[in-house]
Amino acid sequence: MPNNILKGKRGIIFGALDEKSIAWKVAEHAHAEGAEIVLTNAPIALRMGTIDKLAEQIGAKVIPADATSMEDLKVLYEGAMEELGGKIDFVLHSIGMSVNVRKGKAYYEQNHDWTMKGYDVSALSFHKTMQAAWELDAFSEWGSVVGLSYIAAQRVFHTYNDMADNKAVLESIARSFGYHYGLRRNVRVNTISQSPTDTTAGSGVAGFDGFYRFANDLSPLGNASAEECADYCISMFSDYTRKVTMQNLFHDGGFSFTGMSETAMDTYMKVMEDEKKAK
Repeated sequence: MPNNILKGKRGIIFGALDEKSIAWKVAEHAHAEGAEIVLTNAPIALRMGTIDKLAEQIGAKVIPADATSMEDLKVLYEGAMEELGGKIDFVLHSIGMSVNVRKGKAYYEQNHDWTMKGYDVSALSFHKTMQAAWELDAFSEWGSVVGLSYIAAQRVFHTYNDMADNKAVLESIARSFGYHYGLRRNVRVNTISQSPTDTTAGSGVAGFDGFYRFANDLSPLGNASAEECADYCISMFSDYTRKVTMQNLFHDGGFSFTGMSETAMDTYMKVMEDEKKAK
């Protein structure tokens, strides 16, 4: 039930493609908690998605921006501050893509031009998002910036490919910029390492169904949904988490710290028994 914990706050949400997107859920929840929001995405994503439906639903303006372009980002911040009537209190960075993954290239046979494109979109854009705000002095005192990550930044998931490297850089940027922004304006910067989530982007990763089931079986609390991730993001935008910064926060039902669960072991043992019977 909404408690207006973001009442009076102004935010920018990157990456709401469709109703399955975590960013879409975050925008809905932020609006319900009293925030005023500007939505943004790359022009091609705006054409592919249904963001206008969300904008109408929550009464938000959509400002197109290529997050790899400093010029676009500055136009975005200037437009958002004009639209919302002041500096920005929170930002969600929910952007990521890998051309190598889309094209089925293995990690050891990457097209490095594609790798750099994915790095620019998925990781460097996080730095650019904050640097553009820095140059415009666009963030309010005690603002909050959140980027969405995944545990493949720490562990190998064989089909996650160069996205794993991108997420590792994303988390490093959060630590480094979190330090500088904390000193300058008490702005906190964090990443949330989310469970495998059934989004349009996530389900495009090869073997996603296996990822999802394995994580769910291993996690004592099960996978965290997009709705639950949105709730966590709202808490990070609120004044209740003012001293949390430079962290990578696992929101995965306990997956990240579980070596083996009873459910996962039972599944594995059943497969072994079936293989023995088949011989």
